[in-house]
This record gives sequence, structure tokens and C-alpha cells, in this order.
Amino acid sequence: MKHFLSLEEQRIEDFEAILDLADKLKAERTNTTFRPLANQTWAMIFSKSSTRTRVSFEVGVRELGGQVIFLTANDMQLGRGEPIKDTARVLGRMVHGAIIRTYAHQDVLDFAAYSMIPTVNALTDYAHPCQIVADLMTIREKLGCIKGKVVTFVGDGACNVATSWVFASIKLGFELRIASPKAFFPAKGLIEKTGSNVTVTQDLEAAVEGSDVLYTDVWVSMGKEEESKSRLEMFKGYQINTPLMAKANPDALLMHCLPAYRGKEVSEEALEEHAATIFDQAENRLHAQKAIMSWLVE
Repeated sequence: MKHFLSLEEQRIEDFEAILDLADKLKAERTNTTFRPLANQTWAMIFSKSSTRTRVSFEVGVRELGGQVIFLTANDMQLGRGEPIKDTARVLGRMVHGAIIRTYAHQDVLDFAAYSMIPTVNALTDYAHPCQIVADLMTIREKLGCIKGKVVTFVGDGACNVATSWVFASIKLGFELRIASPKAFFPAKGLIEKTGSNVTVTQDLEAAVEGSDVLYTDVWVSMGKEEESKSRLEMFKGYQINTPLMAKANPDALLMHCLPAYRGKEVSEEALEEHAATIFDQAENRLHAQKAIMSWLVE
């Protein structure tokens, strides 16, 4: 049984197969004969709200020939305290796959273990693997192979997106730089796994110099709202803006997983200058996730 829970667990061959298929599915979207989810029903279990994740997965399941049921915690007994393993064992007898967006990463692991159906991590507080696949797809489209490139993540270096970028760098061997206040450095144990291709620094300008991709995310993730005031203060000076982009390589990409808060992690001017890349990146969530689901059931 295959699952897609974290990039930490994926083989290089998996990355390559998924990315190649994502490119093919994007190029051939009007071809309706590829239906690997025909006669299947997939459950989408979302404890966290979303725009891109929900729409891309719902459309993706349907374009692959399947049906989809969207459930929030309040739609199920999970909202009244039923253990995730019991929910998993019930749904595993009724649906063919599950897409889960929630807080605790252990909930996704437990669901996969007890449901015995293909399970996709659509986001947890620990990892956001589907986002990174779409990002890698976008980089391949615009810059070619990721190998030999320099990706600089600016902002909360301990967030789920940054963590998933660390796993991608371990697997694919590109240089990753994380520029963050010290309080938001990735976990020490995580960085110890990476070898020399990941650097973490408080020096934003040094991290950006010679970069091929500048990447940022919101400063206040869902579930961290009570920390908003202190986070906004500590992240001052870690904004991606037009002067900062000028310190990167001339054709450097600006990427953002959205939603973007203009004037905070990214300036209005910089976002609009690079809107074509950012919204290609958003669109590629659909194609990347279709490829992931197809890979799971092949």
C-alpha cells in the first residue's frame, strides 16, 4: 500500500515519476481518457480551511474519473472525540483513498496505518509535501532541472513548508538556504540529517546572493494566531521585496505558496512583478496532485 505523507519517505525515483507525470497531465489536460480513479470515491478530510488545496484536489479527483466526499471534523464523529484510528477503519471499508489536511502529523500517519487505503498528506503542522511537488514542477518549467540550483527560503524556517524543502534538498541534492530569525530556525535534529547542502542563517542578504529561487510563506500560520504580535515583530526585516530580489541571480524566481499578505512577508511590488510565476505555481497544485494520486493507485 502506497501513501504520500512526507517527502522524507519518498525515493528519488518517486519524485521523478511524479514530476514527469505531472508535466504530462498538464500538457494533456483535455485528454479525458486517462481515468485511474474511475469507479472510486475518495474522502477529503479537512480540519484546516483552504482554497488552493481543496479546489485542486476536488477538481483533480474528478478529472481522474473519481468521485469525492468533502468532510470537516464537525461533519464526523472526529469532532466529538472519536479516535482517528476508528474513523480510519470505518472509512477504509467505504472509500478508496483519503486526502487529509489537519494539524497533527501523527493523525495522518495513524489514518494511513489503520485505514489500509492510499492516504495523502494535504498539509499538517509538520509537512506540506504536495506543495513542494508543485513548486518543483514550476521550477523545472522555468529554470530546468533543480540540481545545481540555489533555493533560499525566507521567513519561518521551522514551518511545514520549510521543513518539506529540507527533505526535498536531501533527496534531490540542490542547495537550500534558510534565512530566518534564530528563534525560528529548523529543528537541530532535522538539519543534522542534511549534510552540507542546507545552510541556516539570520543574514538575509548573504542567503539571497546568487540564489535562483527566493521563496516565502506567511509569518503567522494557521494555529499560531495567538503569536501574531510577537511573530510580526521578530520577522521585521525578512520581507522579500524588489531591492532584495536584485541581490539574487538576474533570472531568479520569486515563489509563494499563498495566501500572501502583502506588506508583510512580501511587498506588493515584488509579488506583482512575479505574479506569473506565483500563479503558475498555484495552478500546478492541480497537476502535481493529480500525478500523486495516479502514482498511488498505479
